[in-house]
Amino acid sequence: MNKLWMDKRNIALLIAPGLVFILGFVLLPTAVALYLSFTNFDGVDYQTFNLSNYKDIFLHDPIFWRALRNSIFLGLALVVLQHPFAVLMAMLTTYAGKWERPLRVIIFIPAIISTFVTSQMWVSLLNVQFGLVNRMLTAVGLSSWKQDWLGNPDIAIYSIIFVAMWQGFGYAYLLYYAGIKGVPSELKEAAIVDGATKWRYNKSIVLPLLSPIIRINLVLAVVSGFKQMETVFLMTGGGPANSTQFLGTYLYSKAFRDGLFGYGNAISVLFIVFCLVMTLIMNRLLKKDVGEF
Repeated sequence: MNKLWMDKRNIALLIAPGLVFILGFVLLPTAVALYLSFTNFDGVDYQTFNLSNYKDIFLHDPIFWRALRNSIFLGLALVVLQHPFAVLMAMLTTYAGKWERPLRVIIFIPAIISTFVTSQMWVSLLNVQFGLVNRMLTAVGLSSWKQDWLGNPDIAIYSIIFVAMWQGFGYAYLLYYAGIKGVPSELKEAAIVDGATKWRYNKSIVLPLLSPIIRINLVLAVVSGFKQMETVFLMTGGGPANSTQFLGTYLYSKAFRDGLFGYGNAISVLFIVFCLVMTLIMNRLLKKDVGEF
């Protein structure tokens, strides 16, 4: 068996499918997008090859900067609001006794429902005329709180961020829950013997051991904020008045609605650069040696 694994031809055969996939579906499209980003390609032909797309983006496109700001805002909301709550819920679930399994299922349900279904559900719930949210506010005497949740440019972005956090909560929760369940029982028993409370045990033992999972989850959260597209596209399409534009929806709008494929490819290149930069920054900020379990 060792001789089989030492054969370079066998190693080459094993890595070839993955290498072909990466070259054909990741690196080659990225290279084509980079090339087209320097052109005014309209889907058929192009006449120029220069930096005009990037100049227009950085100097004359306020909607792009709004889309970037919204993406960063969502990433921060996931890090500051969703993930601390996911950690807390994962810890509480482990103490739920006979309710532990039902709680796991209930919390993870939004993550397994298709994006189309959940988006349309929330569009109905937030509808200004017949939506359940406004009807409930009226029923409890808070009619002054009724809002056009998806039609008001000042409020729509918060509605989108809430729905995105709700839908992705299950995945974050599941990773934290799996990490907590993986903590050796001997550590918990030792903590109990030493007189540690549940709070002290979770703070001093569980959280430090969850550090690798927290690091991965937070990086994924920031990247997810930049990649947000389907939910926004299905709920608002980037409106009203471009208030809910994200990098993904704006890229689609410029390339496929306006026919500016060169401009859209320039946005996609910047999209990749921002994701890489944010990943490097998050890895640097969260880099820390932790124990193993």
